[in-house]
Amino acid sequence: MIRIALLDDYQNVGLKMADWESIDAEVVAFNDHLNDEDALAARLEQFEIVMAMRERTPFPSNLIAKLSNLQLLVTSGMRNASIDITAANKLGITVCGTLGEPHATAELTWGLILALARQIPKENAATRSGAWQLSIGSGLANKTLGVIGLGRLGSQVARVGNSFSMNVVAWSANLTDERAAEVGVTRVDKTTLLETSDIVTVHLVLSDRTRGLINSVDLNRMKSTAYVVNTSRGPIIDETALITALENGTIAGAGLDVFDIEPLPLDHQLLKMPNTVITPHLGYVTRETYELFYGGALEAIKAYLNGDPIRVLKP
Repeated sequence: MIRIALLDDYQNVGLKMADWESIDAEVVAFNDHLNDEDALAARLEQFEIVMAMRERTPFPSNLIAKLSNLQLLVTSGMRNASIDITAANKLGITVCGTLGEPHATAELTWGLILALARQIPKENAATRSGAWQLSIGSGLANKTLGVIGLGRLGSQVARVGNSFSMNVVAWSANLTDERAAEVGVTRVDKTTLLETSDIVTVHLVLSDRTRGLINSVDLNRMKSTAYVVNTSRGPIIDETALITALENGTIAGAGLDVFDIEPLPLDHQLLKMPNTVITPHLGYVTRETYELFYGGALEAIKAYLNGDPIRVLKP
């Protein structure tokens, strides 16, 4: 019987999000995360099919080479930079993806923005402890929202900014005036965006070009009253520089859903800072998204076993 592993099922819902009983296979869901490559290889060596949940567990060439029984690797979504697809293909392993929900991360971005501007986590905790109105929040109307990356997610965030009567500006390396106008925002250069924005929100794919894109020089350009929000990938912002900026009051705060190391270690400095709002990479974590991910994975597995794989990813 074919064995299927569902990785990093943190909420213990993987077996409920698709009709796994419809396939003649043994399906095992793991709710813990293994960082050690040898331990992970030992866990997965008996599985012919593995489903990876986003980039939670990387599949570099060294790990893939240890999985002698692996035939199919399914990732949620249609992009996963942590899988060495070239190495997999060389070993005859097929890599497939799934569809995803296009709104969830943009929605969470606004949750973080509002939580920062109105001090919602602080006031929630204070009210539960018996205090009343400890902070003075910041309104959004007529403030400047700086969107770094005006693709599918960034454009959604920008349009909501317009609905809040914000002045929305945007920058990315290849952004044109025409594209900015389509979304109803103004294209500016990176320096202008950082210097003028009250909220800076990041919506870029992590790559060699975007890694460390926002560094200490960039953070020092921001207003001391400004917030930065990152729901894309942690390493796009230099984490050490961000911590220093938060400690020194260079910026007012940060709303972060993504980090250099995930899950975030309990002793991490960001967790100790009162001017951060931290969520555990929840951008895509909604019931609607999970149903697409797990349902799409089951669909891809059935297609592969029938000899006609779908949504095959290439290097």
